[in-house]
Amino acid sequence: MDKKMLETQVDAKQKEIEFSGTVLVKTKTDTWTKSYGWSNRAEKIHNTEQTRYGIASGSKPITAAAISLLMDQGKLTPDDRLLNLLDHSFPHFDQAITIHQLLTHTSGVPDYFDEDVMDDFEELWVKHPMYLIRELSDFLPLFQDEKMKSEPGKQFHYNNAGYILLGLVVEKVSGVPFDQFVQKHIFDQLGMNDSGYFELDSLPERTALGYIEKPDGGYRTNLYSLPAKSASDGGVFVTARDMQIFWDALVGNKLLSEEATKRFLTPHVEEDDGFFYGYGHYMEVDQSVIRRHIMMGYDPGVNFRAAFFPQSGVNIVVCSNLSDGAYEIITEVQETLNRTK
Repeated sequence: MDKKMLETQVDAKQKEIEFSGTVLVKTKTDTWTKSYGWSNRAEKIHNTEQTRYGIASGSKPITAAAISLLMDQGKLTPDDRLLNLLDHSFPHFDQAITIHQLLTHTSGVPDYFDEDVMDDFEELWVKHPMYLIRELSDFLPLFQDEKMKSEPGKQFHYNNAGYILLGLVVEKVSGVPFDQFVQKHIFDQLGMNDSGYFELDSLPERTALGYIEKPDGGYRTNLYSLPAKSASDGGVFVTARDMQIFWDALVGNKLLSEEATKRFLTPHVEEDDGFFYGYGHYMEVDQSVIRRHIMMGYDPGVNFRAAFFPQSGVNIVVCSNLSDGAYEIITEVQETLNRTK
């Protein structure tokens, strides 16, 4: 890895798009990381390698890992049916919905944020104040009485509600709150010491505030744009380093059994030409070979992208506390690495 070339190119792209966040690139032999912008604009606190960022749906692989751990413990199977596991009322849900279908967005359950219906995530909180959304069960009134979107197992439809349901399954089967299960069995186990499911109105030190650009060019925080507490479908806070630790442990069979890891990393359903979904993340597949594992997350004031390349062992993590920019940065990193091979 040519660190000087990488820094030159990323610096230029950062200046062009005014990126705010942290970039980490790890190869089999070396690591490069750099941070840009403000963690707290009012207090003029810079982002650093130790800054914790919300990563929105970049959290889904962690939820999928929690479910997979319960499978390793013999407490769940991929074919277990949702309605046999939860006691909540779902009057229109199909009896055939399985854990595997929820993990792969093929369950057909209704979503609480359906991009076919609404464009702005903030619209959700008009009738359901975001400051009241602090437990996984608080999400249920947003979708539990809605009709199925499709028959289970028939089609891929990206679905946040499905991962709320998976978090509730973790709570029911383990007997502890979702965030406590993940803290003990994933974060503490792997040494992800800066990660956690935090409340937006009670953030710990070194946590970046998420910023949304206003029409006049200024910025406001995303305090009133997201649920008060991060959940199993998104919003966990991590450092770039912690996310790299998680992925290295996952692909190295240090978190799950070999069988569970293989199932996690298998392309289960094709979402688009050459792009598949496994458990909690996407994969780029070319002639049956997985070229790249892709993790992403987008929320108001939050932007996350990460990629792992199985053939080279390269791991790239980009965390941003703005609504965009991570894609442009990770693309620049990938192109620079390709030029300097």
